Amino acid sequence: MQKVFFTGIAILLSMCALAQKQEPWDHIGTEDVVSRDSITQQGYTLIFISKVPDFSQEVKERMIRTFFRVYPVQAMQYNPATRKKVFFVIDPAYKGVAATSGGIVRYSPVWLAQHPGDIDVVTHEVMHIVQAYPPGSGPGWVTEGIADYVRYKLGVDNAGAGWSLPAFSPGQRYTDAYRVTARFLEWIEQRVHKGMVKELDAAMRSRSYEDALWKKLTGKSVDELWEDYAAAPALSGGMEAAQDKRQPGNKHGE
Repeated sequence: MQKVFFTGIAILLSMCALAQKQEPWDHIGTEDVVSRDSITQQGYTLIFISKVPDFSQEVKERMIRTFFRVYPVQAMQYNPATRKKVFFVIDPAYKGVAATSGGIVRYSPVWLAQHPGDIDVVTHEVMHIVQAYPPGSGPGWVTEGIADYVRYKLGVDNAGAGWSLPAFSPGQRYTDAYRVTARFLEWIEQRVHKGMVKELDAAMRSRSYEDALWKKLTGKSVDELWEDYAAAPALSGGMEAAQDKRQPGNKHGE
């Protein structure tokens, strides 16, 4: 009996330790916060929290400027009811690039130190806050494609990050998400149906998205649209693809 008792205690302690390590996403904590700043402009508040002592002040200031430049525009264009308060957390425990849940964006200080020019990671991530799609709203490739489309349209310095929409290649599919889907969406906006992205976004947020929506809005299914795109993928505006400096497989938001 005593052995069973101590075994039970050991299991309980292990579960408690695991629970402490797996804090919920919205747990920011105060014990390891190095700095916390609150900035309010244009009716929006950004809480900037750093958990590293040597985070670049220049990058921090650029992130703040980018937020207040793009977030109000995203809100106006896509979702005026979006959150008024947003949290940025520079979190060494986060091992991706950046990711968003609710009103919190976690950024990897390692990524930002290695890629200080990738300031429009902010543009992509805060678009996820504006999107505010409920669970089961639709496919993830639409979510990420729209976020990168908005980065393409509203980014403050995509060129500085070596970031652009990629040239079309036969191995791509619209379900690839991110920049591949974003370029497809831009082609639809230019060639087929202006306003398509906003209508997709609204459908995702209202949980009314369905595959038939593509045909309803454009007269063709998404597969038929992709066939047309593959046959003539050129975009207007002289857009050239640039090398993407991000590492494959990194998660942005995702």
